[in-house]
Amino acid sequence: MEQIVDAPEEGLNNPTDDTAPVNDDHSPEPEAKAERVMGETGISRTQQLKELLSGREGERHAVIVQDFPDPDAISCAFAYVILAEAFGIEAHMLYGGRISHQENIALTNMLDIELVRVENPELIPADRYSATIFVDNQGTTSALTEPFERLGVPVLAVMDHHANQQRLEAPLMDLRPVGACATIMTSYFMDGIMPLKTSKSEHRRLATALMHGIISDTGSMINAKSLDFSAGAFLQPLYDADVLQEIMHQQRNHRVMEVIRAALANRVVREGFSLSGVGAIRAEDRDAIPQAADFLLTEDSVHTAIVYGIVSHEDGAESIQGSMRTTKHSVAPDAFLKEALGKSANGQYYGGGKANAGGFEIPLGFLSGMDSFELSKMKWEAYNAKVRGKFFAKLGLEETRAPV
Repeated sequence: MEQIVDAPEEGLNNPTDDTAPVNDDHSPEPEAKAERVMGETGISRTQQLKELLSGREGERHAVIVQDFPDPDAISCAFAYVILAEAFGIEAHMLYGGRISHQENIALTNMLDIELVRVENPELIPADRYSATIFVDNQGTTSALTEPFERLGVPVLAVMDHHANQQRLEAPLMDLRPVGACATIMTSYFMDGIMPLKTSKSEHRRLATALMHGIISDTGSMINAKSLDFSAGAFLQPLYDADVLQEIMHQQRNHRVMEVIRAALANRVVREGFSLSGVGAIRAEDRDAIPQAADFLLTEDSVHTAIVYGIVSHEDGAESIQGSMRTTKHSVAPDAFLKEALGKSANGQYYGGGKANAGGFEIPLGFLSGMDSFELSKMKWEAYNAKVRGKFFAKLGLEETRAPV
């Protein structure tokens, strides 16, 4: 894997259009260009991506996002589709779970972003895709990773802002410690890999999606890095502020409110950490878990919130899924979750994260499935105690108090 290092800024020529630029091209101003990152070969990541895509005209790529994609992932996948099209490549956005968060539904509907839910990846023909592209994830949060590996489809590129999960290897590993993966995708346009035009509806929709991704993953820019701000400034002339405002102000439905209520009722607060198990929920309501974690983080004595529950899928499979949020700089979600929850039998970590947020998933395997009320209650009590005990052990605390 190539190491990312800072390098002096330099421009890139437009690789996809040999004609003179038209008036509505959104070309980067000198102060708006991306902070350049170089590999060991001295080639910038944008130049590397350009060379990687050149000569692949006619290929079809699978853009893989996490099973429950958020605005950052959705916008990054959309960006790659448009980039690939400029190089004569067809790209499909694929995910293996559900889109249930009210903002994510609004984002895909209002901006006409077509993601394909793959319910049975085993039915994908071996010759359908030439390569896979992973955005905003490194294969650890997608049910599609292993099926594509079994098909022998090579990984062409990984773009992510999370810590290296040591799961995938690809010719382009663009992993940067920025606030949002959408910033990484925007940086390619900032470097001039292709022009974005205000006259093209598709480009305006892309800019709106990317801006939403950056805002959502940086906590409304509160946790943004310098490149996140530069990316936002670059997108500003292109995105639709009215549409963005409407997408970001969707009301929570009743089921989400019930999960938040359960998280509030079941929380245990110890030394600034708020832990809460919300019981069993349906897969279509899974996005309520991170919303509940965000809500618990607003309590005045809390700097870190962890919310988890047993997520049940239509096929009977179940897993413990959780979200972690923190405002404390000394708490690193990626390291915290990896150390607290450990690895699976095949060596994959159950959890991971970025600067101020993380997530985890622990499959229940044989114990999955519909049970009687009493068995379901016993199963939840056992897993809740086990998971909560793992976190208290990590914190060096004993669980002596009941939920507040």
